[in-house]
Amino acid sequence: MKRKILVVGAGKSTSYMLDYFLEKSESENLQITIADLNTKDIPGHIKEHPACTLLTLDINATADRQSAVSGADIVVSMLPARFHAIIAKDCLLLKKNLVTASYVSDEMRAMNEEVKKAGLIFMNEIGLDPGIDHMSAMQIIDRIRDKGGKMLLFESFTGGLVAPESDSNLWNYKFTWNPRNVVVAGQGGAAKFIQEGTYKYIPYHKLFRRTEFMEIKGYGTFEAYANRDSLNYREAYGLENALTLYRGTMRRVGFSKAWNMFVQLGMTDDSYVVENSEGMSYREFTNLFLPYSPTDSVELKLRHYLKIDQDDSTWSKLLELDLFNPKKIISITKATPAQMLQEILEAQWTLAEDDKDMIVMYHKFGYLLNGKKEQIDANMVVLGENRTHTAMAKTVGLPVAMATLLILNKKINTPGVQIPIRKEVYEPVLKELISYDVIFEEYKVPYLGYNPDSVAG
Repeated sequence: MKRKILVVGAGKSTSYMLDYFLEKSESENLQITIADLNTKDIPGHIKEHPACTLLTLDINATADRQSAVSGADIVVSMLPARFHAIIAKDCLLLKKNLVTASYVSDEMRAMNEEVKKAGLIFMNEIGLDPGIDHMSAMQIIDRIRDKGGKMLLFESFTGGLVAPESDSNLWNYKFTWNPRNVVVAGQGGAAKFIQEGTYKYIPYHKLFRRTEFMEIKGYGTFEAYANRDSLNYREAYGLENALTLYRGTMRRVGFSKAWNMFVQLGMTDDSYVVENSEGMSYREFTNLFLPYSPTDSVELKLRHYLKIDQDDSTWSKLLELDLFNPKKIISITKATPAQMLQEILEAQWTLAEDDKDMIVMYHKFGYLLNGKKEQIDANMVVLGENRTHTAMAKTVGLPVAMATLLILNKKINTPGVQIPIRKEVYEPVLKELISYDVIFEEYKVPYLGYNPDSVAG
């Protein structure tokens, strides 16, 4: 009897996951059903695989959706996050385990007691970030605690970037995941974290000018800006008494300073619609955010407004995006400024067919052991193969696939709505990821955290 996995959603991050399932289909006796509204773009080697069945599915068609779920042994939802709860309710009703790579929503969290009572596993946040960040962090934190150490500092940074050999623009950046999430990153409240025993807050309009720097051997220097709420996982990680807890997003040095120009202009605003957006030129779009002048050009007004010189590197970055081009046109009707900016950026920052992306993750662990303060830094670099088999798809999709098989094989048994912070999850997944070159390098470094005798901070 074949064991049936239902994968709902076949977007960009599923390439490695589907390959993994199909490679294991014979040894693990699997039949994979891929359900999506649009199945025509699924690669031929997947479509034609004997262990694969395609299903055209409208997520809002309740009977069809529940029929698909009822026929599965386990369900993997790779849909946009807002749809997970719909699938989760079906899984609860029809007594099926569920795996997603997305953050646990309030709606998902509210199902926890019912999921436990049903003896089901709803595994969430088992992608890259969230996912590999949780697992790799908890592996080292648990190891420190097992030795009797007390955690003082934890910092974690992740970046989806372009690989050095495909880095062909002045921003040192190309989109490797949802461009919208990049454009609106950091909005919706101040970034919040603890640094050296003190709560710190960075409002959105200052976020991209407060960066931390880190060096990764063989890849140079990176910068990171703070994620919106670094304290979300304080309880889950058991870090209630840590003096520093900070999570951030990594970019190449110089990106944040340049991105801040868009923030200051208002181009990342997603709260209102530009009525005549369709047909507007890039130049007209840029001029929307600048004061009127009967004599000054758009270029001059922008330089004056942002106080940047003509020979400033950030000016070259703006020119490279064609922001002042009167012939390039926005195609979206009634778009927000953020949507218009996204269209402009996608024209320049989309991966070419043979482009390679790069995932970088960096953790810092400060702890007290035998009366002495110590620190471990750990980092991971993963390179993609091409536009389809990206490092992003690899680091999101493989942990999802591995966890799915572990649940199917009853190696993960703890019921409930959960994230991968327990040893029964992270140990086998991280061990298997090594065979796919997803590897963390660890370094002992001098402790750089808070000195309780200091009055600074």
